[in-house]
Amino acid sequence: MSREFLLPDLGEGLTEAEIVAWLVAPGDTIAIDQAVVEVESAKSIVELPSPYGGVVASLFGEPGQVIHAGQVLLTVTDATADAAAGVVGVPVAAATVVAVEGSGAVLVGYGTTESTRPARKVAAGRFGTPRAADAPAPAAPAASTPPVAVALAERPAEVAASVSPTIDSSSTVDPIRRSPVVSPIVRRLARENGFDASTLAGSGHDGLVLRSDVEEHIRALTAPAVAVDVAADVDVATPPSAVDAASADIRIPITGLRKVVSQRLTTSRREIPEATIWLDVDATALFAARNQLLAATGERFSVTALIARFVVAGLRRYPVLNSSVDTASQEILQYGAINLGIAAQTSRGLMVPVIHRAHAMSTRQLRDALAALVAQSPDGTFSPSALTGGTFTLNNFGSLGVDGSAAIINHPEAAILGIGRMIERPWVVEHALAVRTVVELSMVFDHRVCDGGTAAGFLTYVAGCIENPVSLLADL
Repeated sequence: MSREFLLPDLGEGLTEAEIVAWLVAPGDTIAIDQAVVEVESAKSIVELPSPYGGVVASLFGEPGQVIHAGQVLLTVTDATADAAAGVVGVPVAAATVVAVEGSGAVLVGYGTTESTRPARKVAAGRFGTPRAADAPAPAAPAASTPPVAVALAERPAEVAASVSPTIDSSSTVDPIRRSPVVSPIVRRLARENGFDASTLAGSGHDGLVLRSDVEEHIRALTAPAVAVDVAADVDVATPPSAVDAASADIRIPITGLRKVVSQRLTTSRREIPEATIWLDVDATALFAARNQLLAATGERFSVTALIARFVVAGLRRYPVLNSSVDTASQEILQYGAINLGIAAQTSRGLMVPVIHRAHAMSTRQLRDALAALVAQSPDGTFSPSALTGGTFTLNNFGSLGVDGSAAIINHPEAAILGIGRMIERPWVVEHALAVRTVVELSMVFDHRVCDGGTAAGFLTYVAGCIENPVSLLADL
């Protein structure tokens, strides 16, 4: 008897995920709820536990392959039955089969089916990975052969021998190493050039393999091929485009997180009649208030956390901006809770983790929640629940070094507030020029939800709190 472990329903409208890495191999004995595969959805990267214990018969899918909910991930057979068939020499069907043990804590949505069919055999080159005993000797496809290997195959043996040391010395590939690789684009770029990105020594945080690491290794692979052509008396005036991978066009599939972001932004532009307003604000007093908080409490409060506090207060005063439009019923859905989204640039791309029920938090609690999101931003390891339910987004693009931006509203929300960089500028104070710390706020709002007067009222309220933080006391 064998059982099939299916990719579970991912929820939140997600129907596909990309295999990052297999944690088991055919022939391995696994326990119930043991993690067997790491997959990346548009929301997060997770390890999936098997609801069955037994012997792994087949794996279906390779790292980098996109699979859909309900598709078979692997098959598990009973270890006792396999052992009986191997010792007695009788077919598995004639042996006494003990039912494969199932998990008592299968996650909701995990689809598993019980099958009495023999373990399926998958031809070489297909998605499934057959058992090692049944699998033919693997033949590497020509498309995955690195450019250097092609160049060497077309040259005499003595030329190849003279080039090989150069390749070995420049290569950073270690087949035993398994470095963390978060970005599917990085994995795919490496795979298209004939190697596994996880075998590189990553230059990112905690050994994370970055795109620059993969591109550097590709350049190292292609450089010797050019040298071989020169050594073979090829006309050096011939354009090296055929061997210069750096100048070749690259097609990058839109999958995973990038696909979801693309769809959401496209929907936002198509459905929302947006308008943008902006305002330059003197933030000098805000920095003074931050220093006073530090002196009074001994605790540090970031400027972004304080502005988030002002935004929450502004949304309580102008609640229609904390809403979305239900196009089906032609209604404006005004939310009672303020779930503040924080736009974050991560190694996986743009993500918007959410601080839920920000309206019920103190300034200290809001600061801590924001700090927790910032700590997770570099690698983008947010849980799916942290990326859903937002009602208003705050975007601090000033951290990217720009003054302003007409941002795209995070559909289906009704507005987004952007914070530009804070720099010293000449500013008129009491009819005299002075050097002040100035920030540009930009507000993009759904014109179906409100008119410019409401959006301007919210923006000037937040600006007033920044210029005079004490004024917020009146609303607490």
